Amino acid sequence: MAGERILVVDDEPSISEVVALYLRREGFEVEIAADGDVALEMISRRRPDLLVLDLMLPGVDGLAITRQVRSGASLPIIMLTARGEEIDRVLGLELGADDYVTKPFSPRELVARVKAVLRRSQPPADALRDPATAPIVAGALRIDPAARSVALDGVALSLTAREFDLLTFMARRPGHVFTREQLLDQVWGYTFASDMSTVTVHIRRLREKIEDDPTTPRRLLTVWGVGYKFEAGYSTERNS
Repeated sequence: MAGERILVVDDEPSISEVVALYLRREGFEVEIAADGDVALEMISRRRPDLLVLDLMLPGVDGLAITRQVRSGASLPIIMLTARGEEIDRVLGLELGADDYVTKPFSPRELVARVKAVLRRSQPPADALRDPATAPIVAGALRIDPAARSVALDGVALSLTAREFDLLTFMARRPGHVFTREQLLDQVWGYTFASDMSTVTVHIRRLREKIEDDPTTPRRLLTVWGVGYKFEAGYSTERNS
């Protein structure tokens, strides 16, 4: 995994420099941008493998950057937010950010999350030999874990790495009801420093992409007072 390019966007040098130091120690190639305009230019010029993005920036803010990036790419994004920015944090997740870390944060925690998002955004080298990567078919929905792709009625869908992982995890276990805490633990890999809105927002975004009518979902269902489940009507293709 080491060697991936990380762009850290934060207007506080004390934060961006420490984050860059810890990431470089892990073998990542790191660039820093102090404002949104420079960040967009750097993304366009030399697309990074992951974006560590502060929401509050001079010029183009983090939400605007997330919106622009998501309009044409699946670049993984980890947001940096202040404790009082819950509304902006939820909006950032709605726009397609993969994860967030709340300031003040441990640089080691951020590095762990960077590694987790990158690991989940790339298929393993032996994916084609792994039986767990057999395509999942649920009616018109087809999930290909080996290629990390999803299609609905034969049309490819654009999912973030975290959306893909959440959908695949639940689709492999049709009918099983998961609490939001269980999904955070199993899909995100942690429950610390996270609120349940993270799962809620990702479920909502998935419904907008895989449901014919997101207001009346038929695939990703809410089990009131408990959590969510992937509806049955599911089959797994056998490798020839």
